[in-house]
This record gives sequence, structure tokens and C-alpha cells, in this order.
Amino acid sequence: MFQFKQFSVQQDKTAMKVGTDGVLLGAWAPVAHHPYNVLDIGAGTGLISLMLAQRCGAEQIDGLEIDAAAHEQCVENFEASPWGDRLFCYHASLDDFMEEWEEEYDLIVSNPPFYTEDYTSGDAQRDAARFATSLPFQDLLEASGIILSENGVLAVIIPFKEEANFVALAKEEGLFPFKITHVKGTPESAVKRSLMAFSRHETHEIVTNELVIETARHQYTAEYIELTKDFYLKM
Repeated sequence: MFQFKQFSVQQDKTAMKVGTDGVLLGAWAPVAHHPYNVLDIGAGTGLISLMLAQRCGAEQIDGLEIDAAAHEQCVENFEASPWGDRLFCYHASLDDFMEEWEEEYDLIVSNPPFYTEDYTSGDAQRDAARFATSLPFQDLLEASGIILSENGVLAVIIPFKEEANFVALAKEEGLFPFKITHVKGTPESAVKRSLMAFSRHETHEIVTNELVIETARHQYTAEYIELTKDFYLKM
């Protein structure tokens, strides 16, 4: 179990454990537009949905998870949280969900299970989980282009090397970046991840910044502490 300040995440049934990527997106995703409803595509344990339930007053936060074990765990985590009445998880693929969807969402978030031929985490079970449930960026963006509300936001975290391709695919769906944060493990390391927020309204002034997580092992930067302090017990 992973204990946060206001909720806990059981993760014994899924290969996709609580990780820095999910925590970053849950803490970073824009909510200043006061979303009424939220969709977490590829919800996993429910971590990002739970973080958003803590951060904003959205009346409805829906998770979507294709893996049966992860879906079961997500439901358990939702029900055990202080916000169980606002949280729901669908057990379906994105394609199946799109056949049944009935409403637009003000915030869509996804830490998409990406899998490319040269990708490996060093953990065979984790890689298998990513491969089996991998979500092509194009599918994610096509769906978002349909179900995102007029003033809604799509927020994702993806490998930095995929950023340009993702932006190009998003543009084809009428979605444009307005905020990008490049994530580095240490000041000396290369950029590893891109946190990106998109809307239907194109802007020529994209807010871009950089976030460094650590200066040394377990020596976190002030910026990372500020971003995650409402969640991590020891921040």
C-alpha cells in the first residue's frame, strides 16, 4: 500500500505501481478552470483521479481502465477514499467507451501506457502490462478531440522524445498546447518527460518551464516539494 496524506493506494493486484509520472500529472494538471467533470484514461490504481478529487471540486471523476485486475483495484481505492461518491471507474477499452459515451468532459487526463520497440523498464511484468494495454497516442487524441468540452483541458505526461509527434497529432484533432513542463531527474540529466496541457484554442504564447526533481538522491528541489507537498507524507 502507498499512503498519501489524504488517501491510500492499494497496488498489489496490478503491475503498474504508483510512480513519479502519475504523481506529477495528478499534481500538475490544470484545474483553474474549475472542471465539473473529469475523465482519467488508463486509470490504473486510480492515483491520478484520487489526486484530482483532492485538488478540485469536480462533481464527477470517471476512470477508464481496460485491465481487469487494475480496474478492480481502482474501484477498491475509490471506495476507500474520502471522495467515493464522486469517483467511478469503467472497465472498458477506450474504443468501447467511445461507443457508449454521452457527455463531454471539462478535464481529460492520461498517463498513457506507452510502448515502443526500444522501450524497457527492466521489469518483464511491468513491460507486459504496458504492451498489453498500450494506448496509441492517436487513439487518445482522437477520442479527446471528440469528448473534450469547448473550454476543456487535456493534460498528459509522455516521454520527452515523443513531444513533437504528440503535438503534431494533437493539432490534427484541433487541440493545441498552452502549457508544457519539461521534467528532469537531476540538474545534470537530460529531459525525461513532458507534462503537457492542451485546449481547443490555439495560443502563440505557450507557457514552458522546467522541473528538476532531485539535486541528489532523496534531496528534492523546492519546486518539486511545492508541487507534491499536499500529497506525499514526508514532503
